[in-house]
Amino acid sequence: VSQSPMTSTPLAERVLAGDVRGVARAISLVEDETPAGADLIREIYPRTGRAYLIGVTGPPGAGKSTLVDRLTTELRRAGQTVGIVAVDPTSPFTGGALLGDRVRMGAHYRDEGVFIRSMAARGHLGGLARATSDVALVLDAAGKDVVVIETVGVGQGEVDIVRAADISVLVLVPGTGDEVQALKAGIMEIADIFVVNKADRDGADRLEQSVSGMLALRTFGPGDWHPPIQRTVATAGTGVAELLEAIQAFRAHSAGARASRQRV
Repeated sequence: VSQSPMTSTPLAERVLAGDVRGVARAISLVEDETPAGADLIREIYPRTGRAYLIGVTGPPGAGKSTLVDRLTTELRRAGQTVGIVAVDPTSPFTGGALLGDRVRMGAHYRDEGVFIRSMAARGHLGGLARATSDVALVLDAAGKDVVVIETVGVGQGEVDIVRAADISVLVLVPGTGDEVQALKAGIMEIADIFVVNKADRDGADRLEQSVSGMLALRTFGPGDWHPPIQRTVATAGTGVAELLEAIQAFRAHSAGARASRQRV
């Protein structure tokens, strides 16, 4: 039975009320690409557009999960509620990334102001960006102030996912060889902020110079955003507050552009 604009299904009402179990159920429907999930997205869509979407990507081992964990701590300290969508490149049945990296976010699992969901890529690039964006919509509708989408930057699917965010943060790590050239150009080009994580390692200066050199080749128009390079040591929390300041600076800079494409 189709819903009129003035009525809502019980599940949609639970999502809009921020009910944790309702949100989890809604995300499962969306992930499984069910007709009910598609109907739900259509129903809650008019109530979305308030959350700020932060896309965080970068190569495996860059420390993204730890950085997202520390960033969440800073956001919570500022009174913001947070939704985290962590896209894993591994099968959920292997236990690899789900039981490894996500353990670092454990401090937030009992925090009612934080909702964390891992999504397994399982080789699906085609529908993954759509499903991830829809999961972000559910968290947006549920009233989260900020939604962080964390992906592994190894392919076009990640570029698509992060492009759906309001800001793209690319996390790099020194000491892994030719880091910048090894990344796909698309990811390098859409980054609004570059992060040199594990900046206490040898090679941090060289990595920052490489990124600076790449940015120097770009043509910026008057009033364009110049992507900054932030140094962090996520395990120690170093530089994370400054990263949040850079994110807030970009948000203020792009407020007009975001408003122009805001959902109606």
